[in-house]
Amino acid sequence: MCARGFGSLAAQAVVAVATLGLAGCANEPTRVQPGATAADTLQCLGAPTGRYPLTGGGERLQYSRMPAGFEVTDIDVDASGKVVSVTQVLSEARFGQDIKVDQWRQNDVVAFYGRPYEITRVSSFDGVVWTWRYKAVNERRMLYIYIDPTGVVRRYHTGDDLELDRIRD
Repeated sequence: MCARGFGSLAAQAVVAVATLGLAGCANEPTRVQPGATAADTLQCLGAPTGRYPLTGGGERLQYSRMPAGFEVTDIDVDASGKVVSVTQVLSEARFGQDIKVDQWRQNDVVAFYGRPYEITRVSSFDGVVWTWRYKAVNERRMLYIYIDPTGVVRRYHTGDDLELDRIRD
């Protein structure tokens, strides 16, 4: 946001205060502050990797660093276009409270975590396993969400990310 075209000092102060909500956010979604506008957020961060409607007329702007990165940040905007929350969702502390086993469907998973790092199958489960990479205290980890053939989340677990070890061997 720039102050050109604003004649009064008061108008320039309003611009400066609005800009503070997004100061330093360039390509870092977690620095966006609640109260910023969706338009300013989009201008600062660029196009999100996903956009999902929220109940009440709001929208989730999702910024994922998959497949190479370890973060997915959900920026929730209310119906008036103001940011109400900014959450880095790939966190072990959150998985137990966020993932709704036997309730979430495939679309719910995508709207919360974005597209996974990979989708695989295992012989012990009739369905697919979606995987996200994340970090816990600088350790590379994986989140595995098991989705049955009807699209319902049946379980999840976490584990070590052994991919780097496989590449080195």
